[in-house]
Amino acid sequence: MAGFSNIIGHEQIKEHLQNAVSMDKVSHAYILNGPDRSGKMALANSFAMALQCEQHSTDGCMKCHSCQQALSGNQPDIIYLQHEKPGTISVDDIRRQINNDITIKPYASPYKIYIISEAEKMTQQAQNALLKTIEEPPAYAVILLLTSNADYFLPTILSRCITLNLKAVPDTAIHNFLMEKYQIPDYKADICTAFAQGNVGKAIQLASSEDFNEIKNSALQLVKRIKEISLSEMIDTIKQISDYKLEINDYFDIMFIWYRDVLLYKATSDINSLIFKDEVSDIKKQASKSSYEGIETIIKSLDKAKNRLKANVNFDLVMELLLQTIKEN
Repeated sequence: MAGFSNIIGHEQIKEHLQNAVSMDKVSHAYILNGPDRSGKMALANSFAMALQCEQHSTDGCMKCHSCQQALSGNQPDIIYLQHEKPGTISVDDIRRQINNDITIKPYASPYKIYIISEAEKMTQQAQNALLKTIEEPPAYAVILLLTSNADYFLPTILSRCITLNLKAVPDTAIHNFLMEKYQIPDYKADICTAFAQGNVGKAIQLASSEDFNEIKNSALQLVKRIKEISLSEMIDTIKQISDYKLEINDYFDIMFIWYRDVLLYKATSDINSLIFKDEVSDIKKQASKSSYEGIETIIKSLDKAKNRLKANVNFDLVMELLLQTIKEN
């Protein structure tokens, strides 16, 4: 945990939360809505620390007893909801950890702050139980709902919370941050930034990933050779890809950026705009052999494959359909 000043981007949200602290106009319930690893927890932690700071610093003074406890994750009045079942936050979780606890006054701070990550996993009954607390909270209560999809919340929850939507962080800010903090070479920072699509957490994960180069090389080998791959080789490749199941979206993103480079080169012949600048000769070859329609079909099919996997369609079937579409175009 660190203060707002260490968070890259999200300037409007930081300003909103810091103004709430300095003007003493804190709402009882906030929704922080944004993709995984986009900075929701960092913002929630910084807000919680600033609210409890004994020096009333809008960034947390980092030195007082409360800030020191917050930094070590042991501030007794900053409470993180725990849920045992991986896919669900149950009504019992909400009743036991929030509703039954919130009536007890803060241990040693002005506020009692509840942070619920993956809040979209609350069942409808859990949301209804939380709603009763949000409707009539004690004066000292602040509830922070962190979610990657606020559409899962009941309209009644949405109407009683201040929703703060995390926007993509500018590429230049992410690129500079990676170069300074992780000391990675320029070309790797380019690739990580392109993949992150405005998501700082994802950029950090890629910059520090040991598997990333292996996944990247595997995906690029596939797109370069796909025209000559036989069906049996294709099935072997699918099995190899399934080893990366946890990073399959990264695999798709690598393929997406490759075809985006091919499309860009075909349209502009500009090498400087490419992400995979070191692959320029293969990109030129691919661009000369491909039609605009074919490349666009492939890009759409990658998006479709992502959505099918999200909907739990059989992995091998999704990959076979995707590779077949790429082979045909």
